[in-house]
Parts: sequence; C-alpha cells; structure tokens
Amino acid sequence: MSLCDDCVKGVRHEGEPEGKIEKVGGVECYVGTPTGEYAKTKVVLVLTDAFGLALNNNKLLVDDFARNGFRTIAPDLFQGDPIPENALNSPGFDREGWMARHTPASWTPDVDAVVSALQAEGVTWIGTNGYCFGAPPAWYLALKGASQVTVVSHPSRLQIPADLEAYRDKSKAPLLINSCEVDPAFPLEAQEKADEILGDGKFAPGYERTYWDGCTHGFAVRGDMSNPKVKAGKEGAFAATVKFYKKYQNL
Repeated sequence: MSLCDDCVKGVRHEGEPEGKIEKVGGVECYVGTPTGEYAKTKVVLVLTDAFGLALNNNKLLVDDFARNGFRTIAPDLFQGDPIPENALNSPGFDREGWMARHTPASWTPDVDAVVSALQAEGVTWIGTNGYCFGAPPAWYLALKGASQVTVVSHPSRLQIPADLEAYRDKSKAPLLINSCEVDPAFPLEAQEKADEILGDGKFAPGYERTYWDGCTHGFAVRGDMSNPKVKAGKEGAFAATVKFYKKYQNL
C-alpha cells in the first residue's frame, strides 16, 4: 500500500527537543525521560510517521509524553532513510520508490530488537503509539502479544476490514484510534467499520475512538497549529492518548 498525499503534507513545529539519541537493542532511537519519578518498568513506544526522527515534530511528541510521566522511545524505523524533511509538502518526492524500500521486512527486525532489549532490562508494560506509517508496527506488536496498550492516530496501510478483525481475534491490548474528518488512508467508512467490529463491547480488552472535526490525515503530528480546529484536534488526541495509557497502565 502506498502513502496518501496527506502523508507527506503538514507543518513543521517549532521547539527545541529535550531528549537524546541513544541505541536501544542496537537501533538508533530518540529517547525522552521524565524529570521526576517514573515507573521504570513502563515505556511508551512512539512509532513515527514516514518522516521519522528527522522531523522535529516527532521528537517534540516524545518529549511531551515524557513530561506526562512515561519514558518514551521513538525507534528509527527507516535505517537512516526516512522521507527527508525537505520533502514535506513536495509533490515531486518519489513515494513509490521510498515505500518499496520500507516494507514490513525492513522495520520488523528493528522493532523486535528494541522490544527485546526493553524486556531484557525489565520493562513489562509497553504502550505503543503509531502515527500514520507507524500504525502497522503498532498492530504487529499487539498481535504478537509484545505490547500491552495500543494507540494509533490517523493510521495508514491497514487492510480494512481484515486487520480490524485480526486485532479483535488475536490481540489482548486495549485499542484507541484517533481519527479525523478528512483521511484518505483511514476514511469515514473505515472508522465506522472499526466501531462495528470492535465497539459496543465486542473487543473485551477495551476500544475507544476519538473523531476530530475539521482535521486532515496527519493532524496529530504535522497539523497547522494556527488553525483552531486542527490545534484542538492535535491537543485533544494527545490528551486522549495520555488518558488511555493511564487508564490501562496497570495491565
């Protein structure tokens, strides 16, 4: 599956990252650590959009989760080959060629290596957070039982309804989906199908979905904060994510 036009659109957010680049399981990661006391056995794993660690926005999100009390780690899913920041809003970027280099076979070993390293150091609770490209890695970890809580925002490259049914049947991790009004990668029909398959108690571990009017695919990472609806969506999706993690942090 390809990336939609909105996967490479958005606004670069200003701010100075506060975390550090570290190797976890041999994989380069951006790590945000809370300044106060925090549970050493819990980690939020941010599985980024296609811009990866090169985009300031993703690092700032990691820092924000760390400020909320979670050690937060964003692995480089692209082996140093994310979509470059200068391709943001560039229709000429070769998305198809880039996608051909970044199939699940390319990121699965690194995701597994990071999780194995965290488990080896005593981490027992992993909350994943998949944005756009990062949704399939989040799905992958949930289905193999390696994560305890799953959040995805404007997910891309999910097969509907097959992946929703697989999640219902195989995963035990509560799921939050942050969705929006205009999303070719996860359109209204897919959102409704998610509610149909997972909602109304059909998925016993727990399922929630937020919906942000006036927002477009990518809003939770690359949204234009000068637009009041987009600002509300980005901040609201973040707050819902933190609340969801805290609701299920004792699993």
